[in-house]
Amino acid sequence: MKHARLSIFQPETTPLRLTFLVVPGASILCVASAIDPLRAANRIAGERLFDFRLVSADGLPALTSCGLPIAVEGAFDAAAATDTLIVIGGFGARSETARPVLAGIRKIARTARAIGGVEAGTWVLGHAGLLEGRAATTHWEDLEDFAAAFPHTDIRPDRYVIDEPIFTAGGASPTFDLMLHLVRSRLGMAVALDVASVFIYDQTRAASDAQPLVSLGRLDGYDPRLAKAIRLMESHIEHPLTTAAIARRTGISTRTLETLFQRRIGETPGAYALRLRLNAARRLVLDTSEPMAGIATRTGFASAASFSRAFAAAFGQPPTRMRRA
Repeated sequence: MKHARLSIFQPETTPLRLTFLVVPGASILCVASAIDPLRAANRIAGERLFDFRLVSADGLPALTSCGLPIAVEGAFDAAAATDTLIVIGGFGARSETARPVLAGIRKIARTARAIGGVEAGTWVLGHAGLLEGRAATTHWEDLEDFAAAFPHTDIRPDRYVIDEPIFTAGGASPTFDLMLHLVRSRLGMAVALDVASVFIYDQTRAASDAQPLVSLGRLDGYDPRLAKAIRLMESHIEHPLTTAAIARRTGISTRTLETLFQRRIGETPGAYALRLRLNAARRLVLDTSEPMAGIATRTGFASAASFSRAFAAAFGQPPTRMRRA
């Protein structure tokens, strides 16, 4: 792919043709975050400046992760003219290696102005060989596994990454930010603000902001001490900190930290930290084939046995049975 092609992220009033390839298992919120800002921009501009269409690999409605189908205009066709192809993926996209689809993506990449990946759509671009030597991101749950699968990709924890002509986004909210950036780049700040106002969306972030494991929302503004404690917990999943160590790094006493958690969250710091680790473990159990001993290590348990006991206590069944089910 050549870098000389015309960027889509620059002032331009010529309609931009976009094709969204929806992979089964994608999040319906990711699909909405990708297309609805463009629909709103068209409405505000009074003309179809973003000419987008949705397709699936086989032309059938794509079933999203919540069970609702997404209507598409037809089957993915590498010969159809488009300026931009964006792959929206979710559960299952890690192993999306159907040769005709990947070959079609590579063919479009040779002529399109840009290629994008939303959430696990980044895995599809990786399987297509488009991320060698490039910077990219994917959902924070997959960052470590993606880096192992594609060692020649500069995988980053950013909300979205633009390494033209490739761009990638980590999830639904970052995708909305990315589309607002596209609208702002092409049509100006005023239109972008109008689009954000349509959705009462005021949480726009910079592309390089890290994806958090826990989305704190307005808690950051209400109590920075609690926010800092939670960030410490999520950054030490594999090697958990004691409550005393977290309090010390937060600059408060252990008792004050415990009071903050009880008042704001309704449980002790230790219980909340354990819940973070077990939720991370459940994602690995359900979404990967990693051995239980490896999951135990990655989530801070001393042994597979202690991990299994804690997991069963939290979720009502041991991890091996949950995976089989």
